[in-house]
Amino acid sequence: MTAGLWTHWVLPGIWITLQLTLYSAALATAVAFTVGMARTHRSRVVRFLAGFYTEVFRGTSALVLMFWLFFVLPSLFGWALVPMWAAVLALGLSYGAYGAEVVRGALNSVAPAQREAGIALNFTRWQQMRLIQLPQAVPEMIPPFSNLLIELLKGTALVSLLGVADVSFAAYLVRLATQESAQIYSVTLVIYFVIAFVLARGMRSVERRTKAGIGITATPGGAR
Repeated sequence: MTAGLWTHWVLPGIWITLQLTLYSAALATAVAFTVGMARTHRSRVVRFLAGFYTEVFRGTSALVLMFWLFFVLPSLFGWALVPMWAAVLALGLSYGAYGAEVVRGALNSVAPAQREAGIALNFTRWQQMRLIQLPQAVPEMIPPFSNLLIELLKGTALVSLLGVADVSFAAYLVRLATQESAQIYSVTLVIYFVIAFVLARGMRSVERRTKAGIGITATPGGAR
């Protein structure tokens, strides 16, 4: 693989992949917390709507949703999305549904006595959530969120089917130009691994900080 191909295709492709991961992860996080907290709401209607969203997007292919947003949405509503944002929406909404179950499970894992203490202190529902449940639940969310983030990173390769010049699309172009499959795809595997490793280490650091914030010391093996 020549230096010119690396500079003009692969390096920009890495940057596109990082942007896709960042934007999709931000949307997925917002969706996960909104829907996950709604899943624990007192109102049955709110819980039903949140559960309906979760089941729909967990049961829908992210790739097909991406195609629907890019090809079908403009014909139905006249809203044309550029491929990049169609991909971000599809990935964020899909992985947000998985994240919502992580949030719901972590919130429900908080001891009932903690919630009862909030009631005894005359906290509002939002105060109980913000001051009692979330500080204890967030550290439990980090490990599964880390797994979802790595899966999201790998899922960004789907955007190449829309012509978005991410690192996998760049690898395809380089292979066409050089007819060297082994080298370019080996390099691509290493690129994904390095990005995933950095993300995993970053999430581990976040986990340690959140646990330290509530007085828990995380051991190297992950146990308390």
